[in-house]
Amino acid sequence: MSEDPVQGSAMDGRAPGNAAPPGSSLKRLRELLFEEGGLMRSLLADRSSDASEESGGPAQIAASGPRVDGRAADYELLIEAIYEGYLLHYHAPRVMRPPEDDLGLLAGDRLYALGLARLVKLGDVEAVAELADVITLSALAHGSGRPELAAAVWAAGARAVGWGASPLHERAKALTRAGSPEALEAMLAVASA
Repeated sequence: MSEDPVQGSAMDGRAPGNAAPPGSSLKRLRELLFEEGGLMRSLLADRSSDASEESGGPAQIAASGPRVDGRAADYELLIEAIYEGYLLHYHAPRVMRPPEDDLGLLAGDRLYALGLARLVKLGDVEAVAELADVITLSALAHGSGRPELAAAVWAAGARAVGWGASPLHERAKALTRAGSPEALEAMLAVASA
C-alpha cells in the first residue's frame, strides 16, 4: 500500500476561514467508528497514527465549497469515511489498521456505505452520484495501473461535490471511463479549476 495520494495536493481550493481545525474530521471519524463497535472498532489504529491527520484532502476540498450550505462538518465527516474506505482498498489508511487484506476490503466497503448513507440523509442526490462516480472511476484507474489518475479523480470529484459538476468534469469522467490517455490531464484541469 502506498501513501495517501491526495494529501497536501495543490488542489486544495479551501476558502480562508471556512475549514475545521486540521485533523478534526479524522478524530470524529475515529469516534464514529469506535461508537459503531464490533469489527469497525476492532480495526481502529492506535492513536499514535493521529499525527498524520488530514488537512487538505478531498473532505476538506468538498467541505469548503458553496454547495455544502452551512453543513461543512457533515460533509467533511462523510467524505472522510468514504475516502478512508478508498484508502483501505488501495493505499495506507489513516485511522484503521486491519490485520489482513480481506478485512481491510470489508471495512473499506463498510466505510463507503457509511459515508454514502450519511450523504443520502442530507438529501444531496447530486453528491451521491458524484461520489459513486469517484469510487467507480478511481477503481478503473487503479485497475489500469494509473494511480495518479485515481488521485486526480478524487480531487476533481471533491471539487464537484463542493462546487457542482461542470461540462469539463463530465468530459473528464467520460475520458476516464473510456481509458483515454487524455483522462489525467482533463481530471487535473477540473481539480485545479
